[in-house]
Amino acid sequence: MYAVIETGGKQYRVEKGTLIRVEKLDVPEDEKIIFDRVLMVSNEGRISAGPEAEKAKVEGTVLRHGKARKIIVFKYKAKKGYRRKHGHRQLFSEVRVDKITGGPRASRAKKEKKEEQAAEVEAG
Repeated sequence: MYAVIETGGKQYRVEKGTLIRVEKLDVPEDEKIIFDRVLMVSNEGRISAGPEAEKAKVEGTVLRHGKARKIIVFKYKAKKGYRRKHGHRQLFSEVRVDKITGGPRASRAKKEKKEEQAAEVEAG
C-alpha cells in the first residue's frame, strides 16, 4: 500500500516505514504528525484519487530537524565588475511514515482480482 501526499508545496510517494525529508514542520521531534492532504492511495493494485483519496490519512513521526547541505548562489555580470556570492542552507524535517489509513479496501481488491482470474479461466 502506498500514498501520494502533499506537504510544503511538494508531492511525495510514501509507504509504511518510508523516511522522507520535507520542508521544516512546526512539530517537535519524536511527535506524531498526520498528513491529511492525500492526493492518491493505492492498495494491492486498486487506486483511488480525488475526493475518495481525501478521506485517507498518512500518519508519521518526526525523527529530527536539520539543515541541508549549503548551496552557493553566485551572481555575475561580465565586464561590469558585478559579483555577489551568497550561501543558503534549507531547513528540513525528517519524517518516518508509520501507517496509511483509509483509501480503497484490500478485501474488495482481492475479491475483484479473484473474479477477474475466474473470468480468464472460463474464457481461456
